[in-house]
Amino acid sequence: MSEFENSNAKSSSGAIFFNRSFTMHPNTAESDASKAGLLPNNPSSLNRAASISKLHNSIDSVKGKVKRLCSLFESAKSSSTSNEHSPKAVLKPSKSIAFSSGFNHPLIRLPGTEDRIVVYFTSLRGIRRTYEDCYAVRLIFRGFRVWVDERDISMDSAYKKELQSVLRKNNPSLPQVFIKGKYFGGADVIKSMFEVGELAKILDDFPRKKHPGLVCDCCGDARFVPCGNCSGSRKVFDEDEGLLKRCLECNENGLIRCPNCCS
Repeated sequence: MSEFENSNAKSSSGAIFFNRSFTMHPNTAESDASKAGLLPNNPSSLNRAASISKLHNSIDSVKGKVKRLCSLFESAKSSSTSNEHSPKAVLKPSKSIAFSSGFNHPLIRLPGTEDRIVVYFTSLRGIRRTYEDCYAVRLIFRGFRVWVDERDISMDSAYKKELQSVLRKNNPSLPQVFIKGKYFGGADVIKSMFEVGELAKILDDFPRKKHPGLVCDCCGDARFVPCGNCSGSRKVFDEDEGLLKRCLECNENGLIRCPNCCS
């Protein structure tokens, strides 16, 4: 009897497990819950729909920005092509850039130098910009192979006083250039003249050196040598009075102009 009950229990459990109506048709609670998820009034479905709409709006905004960028690039390309096809204006050098400085100072003249080029400069390297400008101007004139009266104010204070009296300035900038007694200006003016070609025209009347690359054997291009009268001591012995006196042939540094390259 117990075996028959056990077999009936097994058959009933198997029937429940393999019952098609149970597997194919869920209960009403589950079906109601699943239908409730598909209803439009469900908050979860509303949130999903809102997120999808936001995604579409963001995509549309990105597309609008891309279109704007494309239109900007196309307008830039069209403007560049129009500029390329348009005729370009030819720039012509201005007339006599360097002469403007001389005409601004028509009364500035250096007497006794109508037959030469005079450059006031400094050989000291205390101020780097000043030294580089002086070196550049001297190098430009040496490229034309012309003789230049180079007056180093750091080696002789008389040149500094002379330049101050001519320009009527206490601290004039260096270098300063005079050609044929006329004042032309500093480094910027000489560089502009050289680039435009005005300087070459002005220097056509000056004779050229035969050996421009050689360094002076007497002074080494320093333009000064020790005084031969006092040997650079600036003192000489006066035999008549029996006293030491100041040498009148040299400057405050005991130097004189090089007789080989500055005569």
